[in-house]
Formats: sequence, structure tokens, C-alpha cells
Amino acid sequence: MTRGFRSLERSICSTRMSTKWISVLLLLQLSCSISPACCGKVLVWPTEYSHWINMKTILDELVQRGHEVTVLTSSASVLVDPNKPSAIKFEIYPTSLTKDDMELSITKIITKWTYEPKDTFWNYFSLMQELLWEFSDGIRNLCKDVVLNKKLMTKVQESRFDVVLADAFGPCGELLAELLEIPLVYSLRCSPGYITEKHSGGLPFPPSYVPVVMSELSDRMTFMERVKNMMYVLYFDFWFQTFNQKKWDQFYSEVLGRPTTLSELMEKAEIWLIRTYWDFEFPRPLLPHFEFVGGLHCKPAKPLPEEMEEFAQSSGEHGIVVFTLGSMVKNMTDETANEIASALAQIPQKVIWRYDGKKPDTLGPNTRLYKWLPQNDLLGHPKTKAFITHGGTNGIYEAIYHGIPMVGIPLFADQPDNIARMKTKGAAVRLDFSTISSKKLLNALKTVINDPSYKENAMKLSRIQHDQPMKPLDRAVFWIEFVMRHKGAKHLRPASYDLTWVQYHSLDVIGFLLACVATAIFVITKICLLCCQKFAKSGKKKKRE
Repeated sequence: MTRGFRSLERSICSTRMSTKWISVLLLLQLSCSISPACCGKVLVWPTEYSHWINMKTILDELVQRGHEVTVLTSSASVLVDPNKPSAIKFEIYPTSLTKDDMELSITKIITKWTYEPKDTFWNYFSLMQELLWEFSDGIRNLCKDVVLNKKLMTKVQESRFDVVLADAFGPCGELLAELLEIPLVYSLRCSPGYITEKHSGGLPFPPSYVPVVMSELSDRMTFMERVKNMMYVLYFDFWFQTFNQKKWDQFYSEVLGRPTTLSELMEKAEIWLIRTYWDFEFPRPLLPHFEFVGGLHCKPAKPLPEEMEEFAQSSGEHGIVVFTLGSMVKNMTDETANEIASALAQIPQKVIWRYDGKKPDTLGPNTRLYKWLPQNDLLGHPKTKAFITHGGTNGIYEAIYHGIPMVGIPLFADQPDNIARMKTKGAAVRLDFSTISSKKLLNALKTVINDPSYKENAMKLSRIQHDQPMKPLDRAVFWIEFVMRHKGAKHLRPASYDLTWVQYHSLDVIGFLLACVATAIFVITKICLLCCQKFAKSGKKKKRE
């Protein structure tokens, strides 16, 4: 009898649990039918290194919100690791390159860019374009390996994705979006000279107060600085190309079976997620489909590893200095390393230095070397007084987030421009990597640590970063979900996309008005001359009479 009741009780409980889970599943299904974005499918075309770190932060959040995320990654990918435990799906496609080939190629480009003399404008930017074209050739080969892989493309098409999320610095995402006939969202820090944002995104850049990326200028320019900025604008508009346009245009036209261009497909992006914010940027005109999400990867600091925490605490009231030049600089000369180590040995602070090379002979007892650092956790540590950085956007934003003043030693790409902005805002001192010396580094460290204005300015930027109506990561995810919900964001698309260069600058209107004025002046002049001649003739006639 007792067994029968227990059996019946278990049966009732089981029925209740089943009913409960069925209800939950029905609610989920109902909510997904009401809001398609809750069960959206995102296809990702990533770019390596720091670009991937930012992208992955967005992808992890999308997964947490119930979206299905698939990343297209090659078998030669350097940082995108499909073997790590993750809820993100990875679609690995074969390529003729190896991981070592890829890493060697990128390292070669970065080394050339870092150590090339920058004293001659034309030579430096010519080299920069050559390096970027070399990089874009590699990306184009990877793109071919994807779109010409019929089996892979069939699988991707059958998956019925809702949106493509791509980094605009590595083309191909726009081609995938076109082939799949789905919306495209870009993630981007910047392109050289703002070429991509200006020509493909339609973003206006008045050269009178908007400094071009790579110019290292502020928005408060002198006359000669405005001349320099205008020269940069003209150079980037009419000469410099981030990608080899002809090769990309030909490739895209062949794949789509119709004449098209890289720029034409990039123009179709629904939303541009720019990885900066007004704590970093200078005020400038915007368009509604551009959203600033700088610092989306930043978060509160976690406890340090025990040994590192003990070292930090041993610094006493002097605190610590965090030093890293990123993961891409691996060939610092012994001479440079010794100059740096000598300066670090002379400050009262303890130094935690990310360095993967031969131990410098001048290394002081206050400095410890690590092959990897928990950078965000160190910058958020209460003992941290200063940050020596190469000026990567990720590191700068972590320093802004935690209110840490900086000594910038920029190396390549947008880094000089990033440090120039922090210097203008009073939160950093800049040094030149090619001419760095022990004395210069020591003086720079003493300045940012001992001059309270640097800490105050860093904290001011930090307050701006934290004081937002919506967190940057939430804003980025919102707009991706928005595009999925509405199948695009065409209502945000400016009419400038449909205008020619002549129409955009109203040159045809100005020409027409000038012609009207010239015609009016001509007609009035003619009438006046005729009247004068008539009066002159009538005057002569009267005199004769």
C-alpha cells in the first residue's frame, strides 16, 4: 500500500516537472517568435590579434543572450583558437597557409612598420601602403578559400544566418553578406586617414577641426597644423589606398558575376560599431548608423595571482608600474632593453614588465619580468601608479577605465595617434621608441607619477567612460539585435550614398548659381553698354542740332 502511494507520488511529481519544463520551453519559443533577435544566428568574419579580443567580447555576450554564433576561421589562424572550451561555434576552413606562415607574415609586416624611419612623409606612407596591401593580399586569399569552397558555402547558406558581423579592417564580410543576402554590421577602431569610414561609411570629416588618423593632431589646430591636416586629407583621399582596390574589385566582380567594387559592398553595412568613445575622441559630426562602443571589453579588476599580489603589496606607499608593449613586439634589441631596464631600476616603484626576451643586464631588483600579464587586473589594482604602453586601443581603454596615467611608446598603425590624443587630454607623456633612452623614460615616469594633473586627468576620463546611459557592450549588442529584429537599418542610411562626389559637395549647384550670376552680370552689363551708347548718340545729335 505504502509502495503504491510512493509510486503514485513520484508519478505526480514527474508529471509536474515535465509540465514545468514544457511550459518553460513554450515560453521560450513564444518569446522567440515575438522577438526574433532572441534566437538569432550570427555569422562572424574576424580579424586577428587585438581585433579578435574585442570581437570575442561581443560574441560571448551574444551567446549569453541566447544567440547562436558561428565564427569562420582558417586552419592557419593565429589567435582564434577553436580548441578552447566555448559556446561559440567555429567553422574551420582549410587554407594553403600554415599557422607559422601567418604569424611570420604578420610579424614581418609589424617589424617593418615599427622600425622604418618616419622622417620622410612620402617614403613612410608609401611603405605603409605597401605593408597594408601585403596584409590585404593575405586576407583576400583567405576570402577565396571560403567563398570558392562550394561545400562550405552550401552549409553556410543552409544555416540561414540573420546577420554578418565583420571587422572592416579585414575585407570579406561584406561579400559574405551579399552572397547570403543578409544584413551586415561592422566593428572597427579606424582605418588610415579615416578612408573607410569616410568613403564607405559616408561619415563627414571637416578638415578644419577633425584631425585625420595618422596625423597625430588635435581638434584645436594652428594655421600650419590645419595646412598639414588638409595635406593629409588630400593625400588619403586621392592617393593612399588601405587595400589594393583593383584586385578586390576584380575578385568581388568575378564571385558575384556582375561588375561591383569593394567600396560599393562596404557601403551596404547597416551599422558601424566604432571601438572608441568621447573620452578618447574629439567632438565631430556623426551619422545615425555609427555607434561608439569604446571600452566594451573593460571590466572590474579581479584578484592577482598570489605571487604577483605579494610583489605588488611589497611596494608600500610607492606602488607599482605596469609595463607592456603588447604581444606583437618580440624583437626588441638588447641595447633598447637595457636602456629601459636601467630607467626602471631608478624609480622607487616596483615594476611588472611583460617581456619575452633575453634578461637585460641592467635589470633592477624592483623589476620582475613576465611572459604574460593580467593587464586589466593590474591596471585596476589600487597600488598601480602608471602604465607604460605601446598605445594599443585595448590597453588605453583599460587605463582610462581604471583612471591610470600613461607613458606612451607608440610603435605602428594607430598607436602614435592614440597616444597623441591621450597627451592632448593631459593623461599621457609620449616617447619615441626609436630614440628612447634611460634618461627620457625616467623623466617621463617621474612626470606622470609625481605631477598630480596626470592622475586627475586620467580620473576625469574614467568618470566620463563610466557615466553612460548604457554600457558600451550592451550598446553594441543592442544594435546587432536591432539589425536582426528589423532585417537591417535602412532608415538610418544617409542619402549621401546615392550622390556622386560632385553632387555631395554641391559643385553642380555652385556651378549653376555661378553661371546664373555670370549670365545676369553679362546681361546687365550689355544693357548698360547699350544704354550708354544710346545716350551718347542722342547727346551728339542734340549738339549738332
